[in-house]
Amino acid sequence: MEAVIFDVDGTLVDSVDRHAESWERAFARFGKDIPFAKLRSQIGKGGDQLMPVFLDAAELKRFGADIEAARGAIFKAESLHRVKGFPGCTALFEALRARGLRIALASSSKAAELEVYKQAAGVDGLTDVETSSDDADRSKPHPDIFAAALAKLDLPPGRAIVVGDTPYDAEAARKAGIAAIGVLCGGFPAEDMRAAGATRIYRDPEDLLAHIDEWAA
Repeated sequence: MEAVIFDVDGTLVDSVDRHAESWERAFARFGKDIPFAKLRSQIGKGGDQLMPVFLDAAELKRFGADIEAARGAIFKAESLHRVKGFPGCTALFEALRARGLRIALASSSKAAELEVYKQAAGVDGLTDVETSSDDADRSKPHPDIFAAALAKLDLPPGRAIVVGDTPYDAEAARKAGIAAIGVLCGGFPAEDMRAAGATRIYRDPEDLLAHIDEWAA
């Protein structure tokens, strides 16, 4: 293994609930009353994959883009600056780099949001490669974002591993041919991540660091 590819939302930063709240309010503006729990279960997907779960084709065409724009504005104004990183991210990244491993971030977020997340997690300056929604035509569970990270790393799938907090991360990694491990700090059930292909499950970045010899050898 030569590189570790990290999801960001729910994996390095505690943002899943805030994203779900932003989607809930954005849908409500267009008369769509969708329960928070149902929206939260879809976080990890980008808007291109999340909205079709709740809107039919006619609704997507009529106001899908407006809902996504509203979600982005709500999140930026009210939540982005409040996102906190999970403990241990800096030490984890430093330990991986000390082992000679390269680090990539693969997020469905916008590039500007990713910059804020890096600061919140304390990993700015500790990554080798970054991909955002700008680098992928389709978001997770499609493999595009992880394929883009591999391309930037110039590595075959067997030389990297993905770390993510949702079954969509594990599914996307599997489709890209990359092994995946899961973390529970995003609030998704371990059994769902295992069913999607995660080979190991850890609590959070601190737990990843505590067991680094198990998965980053």
